[in-house]
Amino acid sequence: MAERLREKREVEEFKKEHFLRNSKAEENRQKENQAATRIQSWFRACKVRAYLSHLHKKAIIIQKIWRGFTARARFRQMVKAAYFIMKMNFYEEMAVRIQRRWRGFFVRKYIHNFYARKSYLEGLSRKNELLRRELDELEELQKRERDCLEKIKEQTAMVYQAHRLHHLLSTEQCPGVFNSPFKPAPHETELLLRQVKYQAPTRLVPRGRTSLPGMPALATSFSGSLGSPWIKTTRTSCSSKLTLPPIINKKQQGLFREPGEVWEQRVFCPDLALHLQTSYTHLEEAQNQLRQHKRTQNMFHHLIRSSSCFTQPV
Repeated sequence: MAERLREKREVEEFKKEHFLRNSKAEENRQKENQAATRIQSWFRACKVRAYLSHLHKKAIIIQKIWRGFTARARFRQMVKAAYFIMKMNFYEEMAVRIQRRWRGFFVRKYIHNFYARKSYLEGLSRKNELLRRELDELEELQKRERDCLEKIKEQTAMVYQAHRLHHLLSTEQCPGVFNSPFKPAPHETELLLRQVKYQAPTRLVPRGRTSLPGMPALATSFSGSLGSPWIKTTRTSCSSKLTLPPIINKKQQGLFREPGEVWEQRVFCPDLALHLQTSYTHLEEAQNQLRQHKRTQNMFHHLIRSSSCFTQPV
């Protein structure tokens, strides 16, 4: 009986304690719930932040590996391109050297052959020397012609002057102006006056004219011999009047030609034109013609041989 009372008291005490505890628990449940919520949110946040940090680190590793791979691939491509460009530049330089050597050899042998050009220039210099010599001879000839014409003009002028000054000739009673008694020999004009015959003037001579018609022929005959009609060969009177030689319309020959004809000959010299007709590339053209001729001959002989082989009986 006592045990039942004791158990009953224990049950009631347990119920009271349970009630107290439940009441206390109900009173602190909201605070505990909020605290638990805060703890759970913090823990979950730490867990999420740790997970995101882990993902961020793994993404950085993946990006680093990928960027390194792409950079190395791009660098290898750049190295390949640079090596290819370097090789092409080297090959181009070597090709340029080969082309330069070959073109120099080809030009020196077939286009601008040094020895052929040297022989051509030597021949050209010899031809120039001959041409210069001929031109010097032509110039000397023209100079002699001019000197001869000047001498003829001077002699003609002297003869004409002597003809005009014939009245100053010395006589037996009175010496002339050109025959001074104080000199051992008379002047050359005096000697010319003795040889020239007197002729009365028929017309006025225009100013600036130093010769009469037919005077060059008279001066030439005067310089060659004394057979001129102006020269005395026999004693005749001073009043004897001689007629002038007739004017010849025939074209003069020798040194006396038309100025136009002489100038045309100077401008167009056939010998000079023949000397200058050779072209600068005459030697190369001759070599090309010789090669073409040899090539046609070889082709002709080859055709003859082939035709003879076909026609030969079996």
